[in-house]
Parts: sequence; structure tokens; C-alpha cells
Amino acid sequence: MCRIFGYFNAVATPHEMRTVAALQRHGGPDATGVSRAPGWGLGNNRLAVVDLDGGDQPYGRGGPVQVVFNGEIYNHEELRRRLESLGHSVPDRCDGSVLPALYLEYGEEFTEHLDGMYALALLDARGEVPRLLLATDHLGMKPLYLRWDAACRSLRFSSELPALLGFGGVGGRVRESGLDAYLATRTPFGTRTVYEDVEVLQPGTTWVCELGGAPRVRRRPADAPAPAGDGGTAEAGDEGTAARRVRRALRSEVGRLLVADVPVALITSGGLDSGLVTALAAEHGPVHTFNIAYRGTWPFDERHFAREVAERARAVHHQVEIDPAAFPALLEETVWHLGQPNADPIALSTYALFRAVRDAGFTVALTGDAADEVFGGYERMRRAAERAAAGADWSAAYLDALSAAPAALRTSLYTDAYRAHVREDPALPEAVREDLLHGPGTVLDRITRFELENRLPAYHLRRVDHLSMASSVEARLPFCQRSVVALGRSLRDHQRIRDGRVKRTLYAAAAGLLPDRVLSRPKQPFTLPVTAMLRPGSTLWEYARDLLAPGRIAAAGRLDGQAVDALFASQAERPDDTAAMALWALLVHEVWEGQFRHTAGRPGSAETPAGGARPLAVAA
Repeated sequence: MCRIFGYFNAVATPHEMRTVAALQRHGGPDATGVSRAPGWGLGNNRLAVVDLDGGDQPYGRGGPVQVVFNGEIYNHEELRRRLESLGHSVPDRCDGSVLPALYLEYGEEFTEHLDGMYALALLDARGEVPRLLLATDHLGMKPLYLRWDAACRSLRFSSELPALLGFGGVGGRVRESGLDAYLATRTPFGTRTVYEDVEVLQPGTTWVCELGGAPRVRRRPADAPAPAGDGGTAEAGDEGTAARRVRRALRSEVGRLLVADVPVALITSGGLDSGLVTALAAEHGPVHTFNIAYRGTWPFDERHFAREVAERARAVHHQVEIDPAAFPALLEETVWHLGQPNADPIALSTYALFRAVRDAGFTVALTGDAADEVFGGYERMRRAAERAAAGADWSAAYLDALSAAPAALRTSLYTDAYRAHVREDPALPEAVREDLLHGPGTVLDRITRFELENRLPAYHLRRVDHLSMASSVEARLPFCQRSVVALGRSLRDHQRIRDGRVKRTLYAAAAGLLPDRVLSRPKQPFTLPVTAMLRPGSTLWEYARDLLAPGRIAAAGRLDGQAVDALFASQAERPDDTAAMALWALLVHEVWEGQFRHTAGRPGSAETPAGGARPLAVAA
């Protein structure tokens, strides 16, 4: 696991390369490697996980093909054996060391042989002019940010958005419609970021360009659904067979993802998804589990369920606590590492939890992320499917459920000028919206495709990647493995959601592995209880009131200060999830503006703001 960066058909000074490397060194503190030649440069920050003494990057340095790589290739041993049998030499047993030889053997199609999570940059100097290839994994577990200048045909890239701003002239233009897109979908979707001149390479994409030329961008086809038995998708009535197949695939993937040359931990929220990963991991030997909670008495406290899961798995359990009084400093650190607004309240907890994992001596952690997308676990999915089955409109309520502020509320918060502006630039890309509303398959098929291919990488996976790597922890995601995703996508609607129940097949797969109380309790979100915490007199309330003062937020001409003030008044009188979420999202956006908007392109320091705050208490 690493961080990568570089430029192509451009010029970057050694100082710029050092600045970019320093801005994301937290994700790769063990080594920094750079390779440069006229017109291009590749760089890497390494987090050593496999073959701690090998794995120097760029891989293939000095040869005709050089690669910098961020991620983990789980089938690297099989690939190494195959390549060596074909006459290639692989210098060590680090997973990424197979990449130059794999490309030399298979060309641009080499990514089809990779099983894992990755973002990589490959420089091929064998032709008359150098050629650069970028590639991302099938779900976007490892992001890659790009600044392509079409006029100059030049590229700069990095694993993290704040680091990319270390290249001169990058991130100078903030997308004015970005606030609306953020409130509508909780973070920018598709290839977009908050900056007009910075994009994200989409999942499953290969980008190729010769020096001085224009890029070719190819979205590789998604994996086909897994066949059931002798072929075809799972049939009605064979739910037991589907559950057994899912359990078998997860057991295999969890076993593979536990392999590392550093200590491995488990994130255990107390729910089905992370609990199942924990139970399967414990079959391979003693494990350590980590759960996060908040000091005081709050709704949605899952610590007792997490402890039950840990006790059944005979794990060493680590209970992490956050002091709500430290939320302002913690929020500033979290927003800096994300680099652009993300309205998920669990971001604070994610950042703090992975920091505790690292402080306890662990470099890798397995999580339960993506199970809801793969197996149909969200209430918004259930409600949409039920409304569609009844012949009612489902799309408006579903889209509002995705938002940080429903459409009617957003409209009421905007000035007339901003309301007119955002009508011309919708939050969801038109092709994505069209496929969601009118594409092939059932409503649940379309929602699942949208959640997996668009919302998951933008909203969840970038959060997990950035906030785990902020503390030099590699997060591994069994539910994102291709075999598991293919099985989930092969399920019929009723095998995912039926009779008011979600994730039916996954619950069946977990039967007998988790405590009955965990399997039978109502599903609840793994989240920060913002509605309860955002109340008059609390630290979070006072912080939000200061940053969202009417005069301050009205100055940009996008928000009506009085309308936001009325939202505070409503929340004070009648605490409400909708108002609390909207205020939280606006607070996050204001923190981001204060850190980035007025200094875009020239960060003042490689240090994280408010870096001294450590509001944690950990008990084993």
C-alpha cells in the first residue's frame, strides 16, 4: 500500500515533487522513490505491508517499463510463478513487483490479470516517445486524481487531492456548482471534484497517452454476475444454495486478505457486515477487534453488540472512545485529509478509529464496507423497491435519501442567483441519472448498479482510503472482492430484499456464525448521532454557530444567511434528522472552504491543521 504521484508531458521542479510527496507521506511513511526524465516523472510514498525489505518503487527503475503503484495485489504469488515460467525475472516477493513483467507479457490488458485493489501509473519508454498508462481497480478502492491540461496536453496526478495541489497551478478554479452537488449527493460524483481542473479517474478505467498526444480512456467492462451452479443466475427457492455460496466466497476472501507481513486487525461495528468478517477471520487464528463509541450516553451506541461479536470470536477487543468536546479539532483534521467536502458524519469516527488502530501497532485492518451496496442493505433501496412494486414513483424519495439536504430544503437555502446557476449544472451526470431512472433491469438492479459504480467509490471508498491512510493503515475490503461482488450481482431481487427485510442472503450466510442478538436486532446505521449531538450548549453546536454565522456564509452569494439561521432555530426547538444533517453538511463545507478555497493550488504547509488534537481513549 502506497501513495503515488507524477507528471507527464510537463515540467515539475524537484521542490514540487518533494512538496507533493510530503503532503501525502502519512500514506507511505516507510520510503519515497522518484524517477524522472525529460517530460515525465513518477513518484511513490511506500507503506510496507508485503516483503518489508523489498518492493522499492518505481518498480523496474532503470528499465524500459517503470511502475508506481498504490494498493494490494492478492494473487501476486500466482502471477509471479506464471511470469517466471514464461522467462521473466521478478526481483523480490513484493506484490507490486510483478507489474512490469505482467505488462511486458500482456500489454494494456495486463490489468485483467490483477485481483486486488489498485491505482497505478506505468511509464513505457520502449517506443520513439514515452507512453504513460494509468489504471484503477474495478470498484475504485484506490483513487487517482488528475489534472489534464488539454491545451498543453500535460498531466499531473496523485493519490490524494491535497497533494495534487502541491503542483503549481493546480486547483485554481473552484466549481461554483459544487456546493449544490455536494448537498445533493453528499460528495462530488462521477469524474468530478470540487475543482474545475481536477478529475478523478473512474473505477475500472485504463488511461493511455503518448508524450505530446491526447489520451485514450477506456472503461473496462464490469465483471459479469457469477453463475449459479451449472449456469444462470440463482433461481427462486434456492436461497440456501445462494447463502452457502456467499459464505464460501467470503470465507476464502477473508482468508486471503489476512495475509501480510505486518499485524492485521479487524474493524467491528457490532452489525452484520463487519461481524461476519470478524467471525470468518477468527477461523484462521487469534484476532484483534476495534470498535468506536462516544463518551457519554448517545443513540446508536453499538459497543455492547461489538463486544458480543468479539467475545464469540475470542478476540482481543479494543474499545475506542471519542470525546465530543474535541469534535472541532477532529473535524478540521478529517476535512483536510479528505481534500473536498464529504458529508458522511462517520468520517470523524473513521479517522479516529484508524488512528487508534495504528497507535495499537497494526498496519492492516479488514472492514465490512460495501456489503450494503452488494447485497441490498439500505433502507432507501427497500423503500424504492417496494414503491416501484406498488406502481408508485420511487425516484424522488430515493434521490432525497442520497442527499445531505432534500431538494426542497436545498432550494430554500439558496439565493435567487445561485438557484438559477445550479439549474444549468445538475449534480448527477446526465448519463448516470438516465441509467438510474430508465436503464435496463429492475428498479433494484438499476439502484444496485448506481450504488456500486457511482456512490460507493465517490462517497464511501474514498473516505475509507483517505482516512485509513491518514494514519498509515491499509484498509482491506472483503465485500469489494470481485468474487463476492459477482455473487451479489447475480442475486434476484427477492434474494436481496423481501417482506420488509434487507440483505436476506447475507443474513442467511451469517446464520450460526454470529450471536443471535446481532442477527435479530433492527438494522441501524454505523454513524455519528449528529441529531442528538447538535444541540444548544454542546461544543459542536457552538462551533457550527460560529462558522455558519449568517453574515459569514452569505458573503459568497450562494446561501441565504437568514434561511440557515432558521434551520438552527428549528433544530434547537425540534431536533430533526433532516435539519441536523443539513447543518452538519454545511459545517463540513465551511471548514473545507476555510482550509482550501482561498489557498487552492498553494498549500501553506505539508502539515495537517490542528495536528496536535488526540481526543482518544483506548482500552483493550
